Amino acid sequence: METSVSSIAIGLDTVWVLLCAALVFFMEAGFAALEAGFIHSRNSLNIIMKVLMDCTVGIIGYFLLGFAIMYGVDKAGLIGFSGIGLSGDYSAVGLKIPLYAFWLFQAAFAIAMATIVSGAVAERMKFAPYIVFSFVATVIIYPIAGHWVWNSGGWLNQLGMLDFAGSAVVHSLGGWAALAAVLVLGPRNNRFLKDGTITVMPGHNLPLAALGAFILWFGWFGFNPGSTLSGLDLNIARIAVNTNLSAAAGGTMAALVTLAKFGKADPSMAINGALGGLVAITAGCAYVEPVSSLLIGAVAGVLIVLAVPFFDSLRADDPVGAIAVHGVCGTFGTIAVGIFAEQGGLLYGGGFHLLGVQLLGVVAVSLWGFGSTYAVFSVLKKTVGIRVTKEEEIMGLDMSEHGMASYNELEHPTLGGYIQQLPVHQVNPILIKKEDVTTA
Repeated sequence: METSVSSIAIGLDTVWVLLCAALVFFMEAGFAALEAGFIHSRNSLNIIMKVLMDCTVGIIGYFLLGFAIMYGVDKAGLIGFSGIGLSGDYSAVGLKIPLYAFWLFQAAFAIAMATIVSGAVAERMKFAPYIVFSFVATVIIYPIAGHWVWNSGGWLNQLGMLDFAGSAVVHSLGGWAALAAVLVLGPRNNRFLKDGTITVMPGHNLPLAALGAFILWFGWFGFNPGSTLSGLDLNIARIAVNTNLSAAAGGTMAALVTLAKFGKADPSMAINGALGGLVAITAGCAYVEPVSSLLIGAVAGVLIVLAVPFFDSLRADDPVGAIAVHGVCGTFGTIAVGIFAEQGGLLYGGGFHLLGVQLLGVVAVSLWGFGSTYAVFSVLKKTVGIRVTKEEEIMGLDMSEHGMASYNELEHPTLGGYIQQLPVHQVNPILIKKEDVTTA
């Protein structure tokens, strides 16, 4: 059988998209390690289970209905639908690659959006209600925002909004959804004291968190260049360079600002600074020059250092900094396209039109993410409940929700042994008395 040039091109593009889908999916391992490292050891297994549920329940939800809402036949620019389980007609998407390859790539994006929320609600949210949210996020919340921006009939797409790989659709949406979830859920026990003191609750394993950040950085080379949907698009090289430069600038600035402010470089801020740079460049990576990507990343790194304490002052308890990284930097990165884009950007003679569209778009997506998540969490709170008890929070969600500890080689396999391994300040003697718990 003679192979045509066009069929070879389609085959290469298909392999490229499948490879990038795998890279984006591998980012879930980065999320899991990052979030587990940033929280107490007694909750690290629970957060990994929540990320795992995004990968299981979320993928099923996006397959059954989410993709149809996002890329289906447009209804008034607001929502789409083309059948359940990829059964409908998606010819309007204009794909040159198989639908299955495109779906797999997009499914990895969908679960990434849901996982942003998992870190913000860590250490005090029940497991079962989180599964419900993960399903709703991938079936309704993310697909509707994606339809507005990435479906050719979506109202923001029609206005000309540019969000190449999802600073708004994935990150702003997920970041402001995380803020809504945190506000409904409330802070961790003793996080904010009545006298105004903010209790520092450092993560149990910052090297693990750093490893997670490196994995996410690596996966971003699928996230951004993969959004070309073509390995033959020569712009993938510049997209990759822009992605890398912005991450480097974000991490550098966060480290330098904390060094100047506190006299010591804060590793957690540097880690989130690099991630903030990645988030911020995701919208404009295909549209800006490398020098602009450095500026975008640098601003994102500074924003991280400013935003984390700001949300603490609002008593919005976010153990991993998801609101700052994804909400703040995602919003900035989307707006930055209107400033730095080579075609239409304010600094390149394009005037204020694109900037206005970008601002309108990120506000609309962010409000949708915040409002819809606030509603979902409020309903769950009034029905099945979303918080574990104080006793369970002190014990740790690994034991209370899953009946096992994360580090069995360091802790006795029984509850009593687990409590004995906790630092004294983490055990409330009124709630749990060691002598009342049997040990092996």
